[in-house]
Amino acid sequence: MDRDWTTTARTLSEALPYMQRYSGAVVVVKFGGNAMGDQDDMAEFARDIVLMKQVGIHPVVVHGGGPMINEMLGKLGIESRFVRGKRVTTQETVEVVEMILSGLVNKRIVQAINDAGGRAVGISGKDDDLMVCEADDPELGFVGRPIEMNVQIIRDLYMAGLIPVIAPVATGMADNETFNVNGDTAAGAIAGALKADRLLLLTDVAGVKDSSGEVVTQMTPEQVRAMIADGTIAGGMIPKTETALKAIEDGVRAVVILDGRVDNAALLELFTEHGAGSLIRSTEPRVKPRGLRQGEDGR
Repeated sequence: MDRDWTTTARTLSEALPYMQRYSGAVVVVKFGGNAMGDQDDMAEFARDIVLMKQVGIHPVVVHGGGPMINEMLGKLGIESRFVRGKRVTTQETVEVVEMILSGLVNKRIVQAINDAGGRAVGISGKDDDLMVCEADDPELGFVGRPIEMNVQIIRDLYMAGLIPVIAPVATGMADNETFNVNGDTAAGAIAGALKADRLLLLTDVAGVKDSSGEVVTQMTPEQVRAMIADGTIAGGMIPKTETALKAIEDGVRAVVILDGRVDNAALLELFTEHGAGSLIRSTEPRVKPRGLRQGEDGR
């Protein structure tokens, strides 16, 4: 028998305890970065999501789309401005953002999942008032901060065997308001409202690094706060870790910031002892089930 097939069978057998551990779990996956623009990477991501569903996980996909938004704004001659790393979103800009996120990007991901044998449905934070926002910062215009979450529509979809794919566009409190929401922020708010077992933030970096430049594989919220305070966590990693802290505070059991450039990163994180990024978990003691990464508390 071909050695590769034997290895494949052994790998599947070794993954069994992890599949059992996550059966029935809700896993929110934030998909973004350069992988969104590459057809092969998109197809691989879609297969990973379909596999999760196939083994009994309820995956919920939340996506970004910054590069596509920038490209369209450039074509339309609309200047992109950023304040403290966040996009300034005018009334003119938010219409383009909604068109790209809810239309182009969302449907590409839905189609990729369907092509991989899954059953995906694309929605945005505006559907059924899933995500209601207020302005995050007057300087940023129509950039929203979630203040009300109505996630029953997501539960209805995944309990019906469907994979929700969510664009981070939200409803405002006033009439006819539309808000652009940071993809990580939206994923964290959705995961918190669902009390998800895991929030996986796929990024274009290896994970959270310590002062020596090594990736930290496990952290508590207290350790994360200390690393932010002393400057070890800096730049674009600050909002990601703050999203993780807020999600855990809202009831998510653990958040993983992982390198989306690694092949099958989400599967490595869920179904192997090695993992693929930086896991942030609550310090609350829980019973340890089979299949957890060594040293990790249970659910």
